[in-house]
Amino acid sequence: MPTISDVAARAGVSTATVSRALNGKATVDPELAARVRLAATELGYQPNGPARNLRRQEAAVVALIISDVENPFFTAIARGVEDVAHQVGYSVVLCNSDENAEKESRYIDIALQERVAGVILSPSGPATSVTKLAARGTAYVAVDRPLPDHDSDVVLVDTRLAAAQATAHLIAQGYERIGCLTGPSGVRTADDRLAGYRDALKAAKHRGSTRLVRRSEYKAAGARRAALELLSQPEPPDALLVANNAMVVGVLQALQEIGLRPGRDVGVVAFDDAPWAELLDPPLTVVAQPAYEIGTEAARLLLARIADNTRPPTVTTLGARLIDRASSHR
Repeated sequence: MPTISDVAARAGVSTATVSRALNGKATVDPELAARVRLAATELGYQPNGPARNLRRQEAAVVALIISDVENPFFTAIARGVEDVAHQVGYSVVLCNSDENAEKESRYIDIALQERVAGVILSPSGPATSVTKLAARGTAYVAVDRPLPDHDSDVVLVDTRLAAAQATAHLIAQGYERIGCLTGPSGVRTADDRLAGYRDALKAAKHRGSTRLVRRSEYKAAGARRAALELLSQPEPPDALLVANNAMVVGVLQALQEIGLRPGRDVGVVAFDDAPWAELLDPPLTVVAQPAYEIGTEAARLLLARIADNTRPPTVTTLGARLIDRASSHR
C-alpha cells in the first residue's frame, strides 16, 4: 500500500503538507492541495481515517441529513459532498429526514453516538436540533436553509431573487394571473420563494391575490391537490410558479387530469432542473440551482471546520439561473 511519504514524493511536497491538504486545512495553498489530491488518487493512497482521528475519538465519517432523498436536488448535493469527502478519506452516511424535526433529531443523536467527525444538514425547520451538535463540539454545516439563532457555516442559494426572476419571466411572456405553489410555512426556502414571487408582482405593478397562492408539503401528492384547487376557481391562474421539482410532478398530473397543457393553456416554471425536464412535451422551464456545487462547498467547509472549530462562521450564497424552455411560452 502507498504511504503518505509516497504521496509527498509524487506531489513534491512535505508529508506535513500532504497531511494538512488531505485534512482540508485552509492554510494549504489551493494549487498545492489539488496537486496532493491528484498524487493521492494516482497512487491509490487511502488515509487511515479511524487511526488519524483516534486522538479525538472520532470516526472518519460525515453524516449528511437531507430533506428528501428522492428529490434530485438533494441527491445532487449528496454527490457533491461525497466526491469531496472521498478525496480525503472520509465516508458519508446519508440520512433522510422527510422534513420531520423528530426524525432529524434522532439522526443527530445517532451521529453523536457514533462519534462522526461532522454533520451536514438541510434543516427541517426553525426547531432544529443542532444545539446538541454545538454542545458536543461536533462540526456542522447547513445547506439550502440557514439555522435560526445559530452561528454556523451555511451554503445557500439566493432563492428569493431566483423566484422573482422566474415570476418576472412569466410576466414578460404576457401571463396575467400568475399563481404560486410553494412549500410549508416556516420552511425558509418556501417562504423566500413566495416572497420573491410577490416582489416581482409588486415591481411590475401586476395583479396579485392570496387566492392565487397555495402551500403544500414539498411532495407531488400535496402539490397535485393544491393545483387542482387553484385551477378549479372561477378565475384560475394562467401561469404557475412551482417551488420544487417534486411538486411540479403533481402539478403536471393535475393539468393532465383536467385537460390543460403546460405552455399552451397554463404557463409553468418550476424550481430545480431534472433529467426528465427537457423530455416533456413541451420541455419544462426551470430555475436551476447549483446543487452539486452546494454539496462540494459544504463538504469543504465542514472539513475546514473539523480541522479548526474556532474558525469564524461563513455564509456562502450561490446564484441560480433560469433555463427558458417552452412550458412558459404561450
